[in-house]
Amino acid sequence: MRVPIARKRELGQHFLVDENIVALAGRMAELGPDDVVLEVGPGLGVLTSHLVDHARFVHAVEIDWGLEPHLRQRFGARTNVNLVFADALQHPLVDLEPKPNKFVSNLPYNVATPLVAESLDGLPSVQLWCVMIQREVADRFFAAPGTKSYGAVSVLVQLTAERTGFHPVPRSVFRPPPHVDSALVSFRRLVQWGPEFAAVKRVVQAAFGHRRKTLVNALELSGVERAPVARALDTMQLAADIRAERLAPTEFVKLAELLQ
Repeated sequence: MRVPIARKRELGQHFLVDENIVALAGRMAELGPDDVVLEVGPGLGVLTSHLVDHARFVHAVEIDWGLEPHLRQRFGARTNVNLVFADALQHPLVDLEPKPNKFVSNLPYNVATPLVAESLDGLPSVQLWCVMIQREVADRFFAAPGTKSYGAVSVLVQLTAERTGFHPVPRSVFRPPPHVDSALVSFRRLVQWGPEFAAVKRVVQAAFGHRRKTLVNALELSGVERAPVARALDTMQLAADIRAERLAPTEFVKLAELLQ
């Protein structure tokens, strides 16, 4: 399939062009006629076309205004798609109507992690994610504590959802092919977060902000006094010199509660 539109390197664009992978994404997303889908980065609209054919409604958010003529021409006659030309990290996605219950996207690599992390509590209507992301990031989402891949996004995703699917994706399904491997990963919401998640997120991100340091030192560098952290760790029966990567996701929730 020849891509008629040049990609913009600064946007991390790698256009998905393989129909078999698109169909696989639809199955992993468990698409149904009642679903309202959020897609970030529709690109040439290959995945978008599948979504609008199988879901009730699709919000397709694209940052590249250069793709507007192509996407308007391809989907302008469809009544169940809302084309939004904006930066998804800046646009108020929570205000979209009808509200999406699924997040299905071939995500630009440079924004995949913050988009997913912010959607966990920022898009409470979303109940299932199916995203194409860099393989390294996909592994990170459900990495175990103590491993090299385990980090802030691992904790936040695992506190919110359970993985329902994982499929490695070859570089050949994109134009142009990326220099890294990709994967489709799907996960379903288990927890509906309230305002308390903001405090948990702050603690988690601060804890992993200085990964090589002890948890006490990492949090101190983010502005949290040492004494309360030390008392919290003692209460939790954790070593005073423990590092963030050794804490299980639920232990971060307890830590945030004790630091409130």
